[in-house]
Amino acid sequence: MKRWLTALLLVALPAWAMPGAEAQTPGEVFRKVAPSVVVIRAKGRDISASGQSRFAETGSGVLISPDGKVMTAAHVVHAMDEISVEFLGGETVKAHVVASEPAADLSLLQLARVPAGAKASPLANSDPIQVGDPVIIVGAPYGLSYSLSNGLISARWKPNTVYKTMPLAEFFQTTATINTGNSGGPMFDMKGEVVGIVSHNISKSGGSEGLGFVVTINTAKKLLLERKSFWSGLEGQVLSDAEADLLNLPPGATGYIVKTVAKDSPAEQMGLRGATMVVNLGRGEVPLGGDIILTVEGVKAEAANLAKIRDALSAKSAGSPFKVTVLRAGKVVELTGRMP
Repeated sequence: MKRWLTALLLVALPAWAMPGAEAQTPGEVFRKVAPSVVVIRAKGRDISASGQSRFAETGSGVLISPDGKVMTAAHVVHAMDEISVEFLGGETVKAHVVASEPAADLSLLQLARVPAGAKASPLANSDPIQVGDPVIIVGAPYGLSYSLSNGLISARWKPNTVYKTMPLAEFFQTTATINTGNSGGPMFDMKGEVVGIVSHNISKSGGSEGLGFVVTINTAKKLLLERKSFWSGLEGQVLSDAEADLLNLPPGATGYIVKTVAKDSPAEQMGLRGATMVVNLGRGEVPLGGDIILTVEGVKAEAANLAKIRDALSAKSAGSPFKVTVLRAGKVVELTGRMP
C-alpha cells in the first residue's frame, strides 16, 4: 500500500518537481533564456492623406545563432529604415533584415556584432507540442523590457485557417499574456527551447484577452532558415480589378502598388519608388504617387501569383539579377535588381 501511494504521488507531481526531469520552473527558464531575448527598436516612414511622416516601432526578438541571427515578427522590421537591437544589460547594436516573410509575419535580422554575454537559444521541434503544454513568453510589452508571462498552449491552427492575411503561418494560440511590444518575441517550452515567435493578439478592448497567436518555430525554420524567404523592403498592396481600372492600368492588368520602400533594401537599390499620399477610392485607402509593379520575372503581380513570385525569388542565388516592370507616371518601365 505504501509503495502504491508513493508511486501515485510521483505521477501527480509536476514534471519540473521530479528529480532528473528536463523541465524547469518558469523562473528558472526565464533566467536561462534572458541573455538571448532582445528588445527591437525600429524607425520607419508612413504615408497618409497628409503626406509622409516618421514613426517608431518597438518589438522583441530572440538570438538564435552565435554569429548574430535574430528572429522576430515581420510587422516590426520588414519595411523599416533603421533597426537597433538591445540586449540584457542595455547594450545596443545595429541590425538589418536578411530574410522576411510577411505572409507568416516572420523576419530574420543580422546583427552588426554580438555583444559579450549574449547567448543564443536553441530551437525546438514544435511538431510534438500539444494543447495544454506549459509555455512562457519573454518580451517588452509596452516597452517594459524583459517581462515574463506564462500560460498554456490553448489551440493549434493550421496555415491559412485562423488569420487569412498570414496564410503561410501555422499558429499556436496561447493563454500567456501578449501585448504591444511582445511582437516578435520568443515563446519557450519548459526546457528553455524556442517553440514559437509571437505575432499578435486578437482583442476587442485593446488589451490582452487570452487570444494570443504565436507562429510555430518549425514554420520559422522553414521560411527563414531553410528557404530563406526573399526580403524586398517593400510595403504595399495588391490592387483589386476595380482599383486597377480606376488607376488606368493596361487592359487586363493588375498589380502591386508600392506604399513605402525601406532604406538600403533591394527594392530601393533597384530604384523602386514609394507613394507620396494615400487616397480613398471608395473601397478603402490606396497609396498613390509611387510605382505599381506589373510583373516580376515575367509573372503578373496579382494575388494568385504571389506564391509563385515568392518561390522564384527565394530560389535565386546571391548576386543574381531579376527583372521587374512597373507603371510609373503612365509609362511602363523595366527595372533590374540583384539578389542580396
